[in-house]
Amino acid sequence: MSKFMKSLVLVVVAVCAAAPSFAQRDLIEIMRSDLRTEKTAIVTQAMQLTEAQAELFWPVYREYENETIKLNDERIALIKEYAATYESMDEKTAKSLIDRSFKLQETRTKTLKKYVGKMSKAVDMKTAARWGQVEYALGSAIDLQIASELPLLK
Repeated sequence: MSKFMKSLVLVVVAVCAAAPSFAQRDLIEIMRSDLRTEKTAIVTQAMQLTEAQAELFWPVYREYENETIKLNDERIALIKEYAATYESMDEKTAKSLIDRSFKLQETRTKTLKKYVGKMSKAVDMKTAARWGQVEYALGSAIDLQIASELPLLK
């Protein structure tokens, strides 16, 4: 993960907790756009596709990215809720947040699995599997960075 990407993740977490709502939305959208651009550059470098593969790969990739935007919206909403309720966290809220977090992680995994299947139909299975590895590694790195920045419950 590049320094730029790490910095963006840190800023997103900080902004979610601190910025006023209007500015927060605008800044988060700018950062998410930059993060997607950086991620696309990493995927491009890792995949090393031929021209013919690229023509088939990128439309499926863009479809995947569009679907994951909704999941990332949910993730940001969870982080915001966690930040807003951190000091006054009760049992019910803690249960709701962790249950929704697990559900979101399951949905993210199912979505990746679905698109590896779609990708294998567009290109070959090895290329689709390589993309799945890259996508999983990037997601794991982002997850780790976010987790390291969020304080544990008291």
